[in-house]
Amino acid sequence: MLKLIPFLKVCVLGAVFLLTACTGVPEGVAPVKNFDLQRYQGMWYEIARLDHRFERGMQNVTATYSLNQDGSVAVVNRGYVTDENTWKQAEGTAKFVSDESVGHLKVSFFGPFYGSYVVFKLDQAHYQYAYVTSYDKDYLWLLARTPQVPEAVLQDFQETAKKLGYAIDALIYMEHQDVEPL
Repeated sequence: MLKLIPFLKVCVLGAVFLLTACTGVPEGVAPVKNFDLQRYQGMWYEIARLDHRFERGMQNVTATYSLNQDGSVAVVNRGYVTDENTWKQAEGTAKFVSDESVGHLKVSFFGPFYGSYVVFKLDQAHYQYAYVTSYDKDYLWLLARTPQVPEAVLQDFQETAKKLGYAIDALIYMEHQDVEPL
């Protein structure tokens, strides 16, 4: 029995690590301060992203955020899978990692497992575009309130991401067009 106790401690510590490891911030990236969730709510169009399995093959991707009664954030991601000619939607919940005025949340689409949602640049005057990452530099998004952004915003996004060490040559750019659900 005494030999089992160190094993259990390692298991508990391992479980805690797994549940929290993905809620950090990539090296060199800082979440925005003076973040206002009320202004951030609503629909955002994905303009560009690094490829990952959750959105692979999708165009017309949007993310909609709204406040739940318990203070958490309802997240609805929606995209059109071009090869399948169908819409897919994922619903999740986000919570602030610490201070609600800092653009660092953790989001879950799979029960107790959370991933970081880090807003590292934001048009704080108008909340019209946001640069978002996750716990490492394999994840990167440019979100906007409109399906297209001015060239200056796109250029700034690319330059900022490149300086921070993101693989901007691998960015996928969204096509937002009218597609009727099947």
